[in-house]
Amino acid sequence: MEPKYISISLINKAIKNVIDVQPFLQKVYLKGEISNYKGHTRGHLYFSLKDETSKINAVMFASAASKLQFVPEDGMNVLVEGRISVYEASGQYQVYVEKMSEDGIGNLYLEYEKLKKKLETEGLFAEEHKKPIPKYPKTIGIITAPTGAAVRDIISTIKRRYPLAQTILFPTLVQGELAKDNIVKQIKTAQDYDLDLIICGRGGGSIEDLWAFNEECVARAIYESKIPIISAVGHEPDFTIADFVADLRAPTPTGAAEMAVPNLIDLQTLIKQYEIRLNENISNKINFYQKQLKALTNTYVLKNPLAMYEIKEQKLDNLINNLNSYIKNLLNKSTLAYESIMNKYVLKNPHSIYEKKEHQFQLLLNKITLLNPLKILEKGYSVVTKDDKIVTDVKNINLNDNLKITLSKGIIKANVISKEEENGR
Repeated sequence: MEPKYISISLINKAIKNVIDVQPFLQKVYLKGEISNYKGHTRGHLYFSLKDETSKINAVMFASAASKLQFVPEDGMNVLVEGRISVYEASGQYQVYVEKMSEDGIGNLYLEYEKLKKKLETEGLFAEEHKKPIPKYPKTIGIITAPTGAAVRDIISTIKRRYPLAQTILFPTLVQGELAKDNIVKQIKTAQDYDLDLIICGRGGGSIEDLWAFNEECVARAIYESKIPIISAVGHEPDFTIADFVADLRAPTPTGAAEMAVPNLIDLQTLIKQYEIRLNENISNKINFYQKQLKALTNTYVLKNPLAMYEIKEQKLDNLINNLNSYIKNLLNKSTLAYESIMNKYVLKNPHSIYEKKEHQFQLLLNKITLLNPLKILEKGYSVVTKDDKIVTDVKNINLNDNLKITLSKGIIKANVISKEEENGR
């Protein structure tokens, strides 16, 4: 008997019918943490509800979402009332939420947001404070629980991808009241080791499980670390304060190990490519210089070395000839200049120049003599001064003024007893 094949749609519909007729699935009350939250433009809400070990998809249509008294966010713990059914198109079951309210754990989320805002304002999340992650770390410190999947995943991934790196485990509590102080202590202890990098984190869990990585003291210890730190806390949807402060955030512990080290296979491939390119470059250089050497050995000068000497000799002869011509021309010009000077009238008749200059001197002397005031005094004239100033007008003299009269020979001092002014002046 041949099997009867049915369509995917038919099987999904059959499963949906089975679930839809179960009375206890038509009204369920769930408690969980919101993750992967997305709000649609039409008002529908899509998200997941998770607890410590499981997760279920959820949808809340706009008619129910419009009645919410709070704004849902990732990490928020809520109480949900709804029904379980199957979405036939994808064949997955989900909870159709009719009512939703905040759980008491929402206070933790508020505390988380308050600390996040505080540290962000202080600049602990700023990109300029983040240290670069080394490409090829030699020694990696791992701060996590000594047992569990996280430490195994980190170490096995590093050894598989890059066995050249050494790992040092700094075991710590990652959950509970003592965890925060334990994590801070191990971060500070790791500073005394010669580490290139630190991976700090744990596996996934609820907001309470991850809370140690939301503590302020842990955040500040990560910020103050001199060694670059990759945070590896929880699964991909989870974000802790440690993720924001760390120099690099990984979605999972395995992801942190992959970010911390290169893949040895990729490195070997890259080195091989470099080797090929290096050999090609060396071969090209050798070929280039061989061609240059061949071109040089074939030059006329190397084949006829005396030719270069002969050319230089010829150039030297030309320079000597030019120099001799220059010297000869210079001597000719100097000789002509000397002869020109010697043939000048002045040099041949020096007395005539003297007689001419003497005649000119005598003419000037006669002119100066005529202008000499002392010569005028010899003709009977005199110069009258008052207070060392020459008197030219009787108006400038008062009775009893003392005057000095300079004659051609001698000086007369006089006192004014009277004066007369010319008529009409």
